Amino acid sequence: MRDVGIVGLPQSGKTTLFNALTRAGVPAGGAAGKASVAAVPVPDPRVDVLSELERSRKRVFAQARFVDVAGLSAGGPGGGLAAQGLGALREADALAMVLAAWDESGPDPVEAAAELTLELTVADLESVAGGAEKAAKKARAGVKDAALEAEVLARARDLLDQGTPLRDAGWEPEEARVLRNFAPLTLKPALAVLSLAEADAAAAADRAAGTEAKLGLPTVAVAAALEAEAAELPPEDAADLLRGYGVERGGLDQVVGTAWRLLDLMTFLTTGEDETRAWEVHRGATAPEAAGRIHSDLQRGFIRAEVIAYDDVVAAGGWDAARSKGLLRTESKSYVVQEGDVLHIRFNV
Repeated sequence: MRDVGIVGLPQSGKTTLFNALTRAGVPAGGAAGKASVAAVPVPDPRVDVLSELERSRKRVFAQARFVDVAGLSAGGPGGGLAAQGLGALREADALAMVLAAWDESGPDPVEAAAELTLELTVADLESVAGGAEKAAKKARAGVKDAALEAEVLARARDLLDQGTPLRDAGWEPEEARVLRNFAPLTLKPALAVLSLAEADAAAAADRAAGTEAKLGLPTVAVAAALEAEAAELPPEDAADLLRGYGVERGGLDQVVGTAWRLLDLMTFLTTGEDETRAWEVHRGATAPEAAGRIHSDLQRGFIRAEVIAYDDVVAAGGWDAARSKGLLRTESKSYVVQEGDVLHIRFNV
């Protein structure tokens, strides 16, 4: 499961977005300095289709966990995030920066993004500067491997002091490992979420594209209040409400889809009478690595994988029909799993 931290300035609509994505019903503003956390299934119609074909007793979707942190102040950079909120954000895999965009004459999302980024940069600077000082002392004392740590942290400190997010600089793998010990917020993959008024819901794609060009960050646009209202309804009624406002792709689908791309994740599936399930795995994963997502024994005792693309198994009418038609491929340990692959792992331990 991957965590997406939700951050925003006051009145940005971030808690409303959190409720829209998770149905958590958190009061606006939340508890000062504390984090609200909720896990939700990632929408994937392929699970439903395969489940019907195989008459699976259970459907299991991949999960995403959202973390809503209160505590950003409007009083300028520094001290805007409470320690507990910082800790929760540092554990997140990616950040969703919520930017108010109620109307063209309202808040400027580009300015809000700059202010929010500065808040996160200051928080990182406070952490990295102390580490840089300690690493420099160890390097002067001749401690093994301290020279690299001191060099990397000094460079990171200087970038942050100039207001530059760490993700904007290039880092070698060993340098990134040093930085990850401090879990910098500005090194995490980030996306922007424009929080729109209901009246602008149908224009979400155009608003997102225009702002993305200015921000240089992947950007989606969501009518958060509308989707929070829809989240309180049964699924069919919710879909009807959103379609009435011209919304065809929900906020959860947009945010998770963008976060998954930033984190270089993809989805493979397993199916059968017991259950049909979606699994996230890093892009480029081999068949044994994908098997390990199911269970460590499957990776340890991996023999081979039976593989078919989702579209092919559906066209065949199910797994057994695909097997009878000779459509299943047998793949070895070197096979690189593709988006939408349906796998059956053969193993022995």
